[in-house]
Amino acid sequence: MKKVEIEVRGKKLTLETGKFAKQADGAVVARYGDTVVLATAVADKKPKEGLDFFPLTVDYQEKAYSAGRIPGGFFKREGRSSGKEILTSRLIDRPIRPLFEEGFSCETQCIVNVLSYGDENIADILGIISMSAALTISDIPLKSPVAAVRIGRIAGSFVTNPDLREVEECDLNLVVAGTDDAVIMVEGEAQEISESDLLEALDVAHHEIKRICAVQKELQSIAGREKRMVTAPVIDEELKKSITELSLEKMKNAITIPDKLRRQNALDEILKELIEQLITPDKDITRDIIHLFHETEKNLVRGMIINENKRADGRAPQDVRDISAEVGILPRTHGSALFIRGETQCLAVVTLGTSDDEQKIDALEGESYKTFMLHYNFPPFSVGEVKPLRSPGRREIGHGMLAERALKAIIPPKTEFPYTIRIVSDILESNGSSSMATVCGGSLALMDAGAPIRAHVAGIAMGLIKEDDKVVILTDILGLEDHLGDMDFKVTGTAKGITAFQLDTKIGGISRTIMEKAVEQARQGRLHILEKMNECLHAPRENLSLYAPRIYTMQIRQEKIRDVIGTGGKVIRSIVEQTGVKIDVEDSGLINIASRDGESARKAIEIINSIIAEAELGKLYPGKVKRIVDFGAFVEILPGTEGLLHISQISEKRIDKVTDELHEGEEVLVKVIEIDKMGRIRLSRKEALREKGTSKEN
Repeated sequence: MKKVEIEVRGKKLTLETGKFAKQADGAVVARYGDTVVLATAVADKKPKEGLDFFPLTVDYQEKAYSAGRIPGGFFKREGRSSGKEILTSRLIDRPIRPLFEEGFSCETQCIVNVLSYGDENIADILGIISMSAALTISDIPLKSPVAAVRIGRIAGSFVTNPDLREVEECDLNLVVAGTDDAVIMVEGEAQEISESDLLEALDVAHHEIKRICAVQKELQSIAGREKRMVTAPVIDEELKKSITELSLEKMKNAITIPDKLRRQNALDEILKELIEQLITPDKDITRDIIHLFHETEKNLVRGMIINENKRADGRAPQDVRDISAEVGILPRTHGSALFIRGETQCLAVVTLGTSDDEQKIDALEGESYKTFMLHYNFPPFSVGEVKPLRSPGRREIGHGMLAERALKAIIPPKTEFPYTIRIVSDILESNGSSSMATVCGGSLALMDAGAPIRAHVAGIAMGLIKEDDKVVILTDILGLEDHLGDMDFKVTGTAKGITAFQLDTKIGGISRTIMEKAVEQARQGRLHILEKMNECLHAPRENLSLYAPRIYTMQIRQEKIRDVIGTGGKVIRSIVEQTGVKIDVEDSGLINIASRDGESARKAIEIINSIIAEAELGKLYPGKVKRIVDFGAFVEILPGTEGLLHISQISEKRIDKVTDELHEGEEVLVKVIEIDKMGRIRLSRKEALREKGTSKEN
């Protein structure tokens, strides 16, 4: 067994190999505190023929035993991947994918298993590090090791790898991955931080990344295998020349067609003609023609941007596409918005629910409940395709979580707005940046629903074209520019600051200078979009939809909770039966009352107030005699509240026996004349009658 270690924020990060999973091409166990993960990488020995993509699969799996838990459900074993596992699989995939040698096409499978789960909140980070280390020591051709850290900020100070407790205090939660040279991937959320703060956080992260990459190289030097030889694809220069001569001018005209489908149809027609002209009966070179055609298209689009500052739809690099928006377009939903930017169209719908609609999350760190959810759907018709409908894939889950993080920063606290909120984003048309359209549409729909959000959140996707020393940053990228470009950088935020961000690159990372320009250009684009959104709807509706439930809140003392609930829930069930409302009582004494109409809720509130009411000194109460004793009677003046009516306070005249004046069950008017330090109440009937008589005379 070979082992290396490094200290990160006062704890040892260890990487070891040679003990577990020895038949994998690469296997590394990473440990930090009580968190332990195993990463394995295996690649087929023979390349896959006829593929136009790299066949890489990355899976992150959480074992319930790692946290001393037994899985829920009937089968009591791990089954379908959870949302967190899918998101973490994507998180590991994204920084390592661009680092494989070009031309490597062997099917590759990378698996990360969480073996022990501690409070360090680092299993996902260890997943990236351990997988990079496993690939680095294997014979699989990875260009460079990659490392990752989580950066938080507490009270203005940056914290590396904050634990589960500290994350709750952070106004920034950022995962950064990169190589020795540059940042490759960024993923995170924030409470409206500035662009300069984001850049500073990236600098802090990259310092740690370089240290962790160095320790992986140390492990490679003592346990690494020789890398496989990769043969770069051979380009048929004669065929390439023929394609250029036959199609370049036609392609130039087609590329500049603004409409996505018309542009693609024109390119498809050119390709079809090329194949008919160049195909030979001796050899099928269709694949080669298609590959070189797309390479020509890529070079043409990139060259047009680099040399002419001109994009496929005619925009300048910093321009945002035309924007339009409508709200309140669906009559029976609680809030709705249609957001359109260029050829990307998002229908966002908000539904307001009660505590019964909260989502229960069963994770390794324990059970929790979500009161804000965003679900993103990308149907095939949005891009003019025919595909079978399936459950949400990794892309849909990832885009939905990015938009959810973006909007979470402006969702009001439960004490202010006690609703469960669900946003559904249906992408009706797509040509780039549909996740950012979801953020904009979701923000508008929230305001249309009357959710008291303090400001709009907008999102924008930035791109990059880099050729040698020439660099062009693109604002609001098209699908074509995402596909043919070098970077996809999504930034969301309010006018005040950033709320979420996601960066992926197809090159070996990007420099600090490029990042500075990208975040500033993104800020300008975001402010432009926010202006358009505010023109549509600048503040939340004053009233909720007629079809949304009404939730009223009231705070009671904790010791009164049992009175409201009653033995076995008897009292609260009675209130629900009488009024038809839903009642949720929290341990803190906060009561949420949900109703379709205000009258039912008011009736429930009155009943609860009567239950929790406390006696006031000097006040008259109609009471009921509950028990008679020799020295007086105990009278219930409020539900569950009794006071002593002494024999001397029953009547103006002297009486020998209480039963001469009172009987159990009799209703009498009494006055509270004393409440002692222990809360015991003394009552007077004669003073109540005297006061009542005086009142009548007046």
